[in-house]
Amino acid sequence: MLDSLLETMVKNKLAKFADMEAFPNVFQCGAREIEPTNEVAQMAGHWRDRYFHNNNPIVLELGCGRGEYTVGLARIYPNKNFIGIDIKGARMWAGAKEAVQTGLTNVAFLRINIEMLTSFFAANEVDEIWITFCDPQMKKATKRLTSTYFMTRYEQVLQPGGLIHLKTDSPFLYTYTREMLRLNAYCVEADTNDLYQQFRVESLEFSEARLLQTHYEKQWLDRGLTIKYLRWVLTPKDNKIEPTIEIEHDTYRSYGRNYTPQS
Repeated sequence: MLDSLLETMVKNKLAKFADMEAFPNVFQCGAREIEPTNEVAQMAGHWRDRYFHNNNPIVLELGCGRGEYTVGLARIYPNKNFIGIDIKGARMWAGAKEAVQTGLTNVAFLRINIEMLTSFFAANEVDEIWITFCDPQMKKATKRLTSTYFMTRYEQVLQPGGLIHLKTDSPFLYTYTREMLRLNAYCVEADTNDLYQQFRVESLEFSEARLLQTHYEKQWLDRGLTIKYLRWVLTPKDNKIEPTIEIEHDTYRSYGRNYTPQS
């Protein structure tokens, strides 16, 4: 019984990988080191003219998982281009497939390690970044998508004054990110540890973050957890300061990004 189930899972995964190879909105690179001749890496600086065929702003979702947020934002903002980025191809398959089936032309997916971001985008090519429910990486700061390590990388692709959004269920990541922003004097435009508080319903500074609730986000709300949100302006900073304060670790178990009610 178990062997049969595992065999089915492997077949399903292989089928998804085959689909991904055929989807016109998916760009993949399995190698960790990018050579200048790599076809996907050559998209850097050319996403608008070679894929989107417009001059609209480019918005990235980092750690996009199943791509719900990427696809959802693309529907809401047809005059922006959205690229979901993750290393897990079997996860982003769902979003890529939905975008193809519904004819969304302002959506693409890029399968790479996020550390390699600067190999796939040129300076100032990106206008905005969303980080949605990423792993808080409580053990190693350089793996956190809101660390100074990653801020340096975002500076290389994001337009000066570009926005970064963080939505998270993690008290640890929220506290860490607030401290990182404070230490480095970033301009914070929005900050809440409970995005869906009643008194914030009509607040414009949080309205964009409230537009979408993914399946994954709803799981947290159903468990009685709060959603934290930060939005800040990324301006280049020299000699960034990494937080050293002690932060209490999250004690609850996180859902995986490919969580479904049946899994």
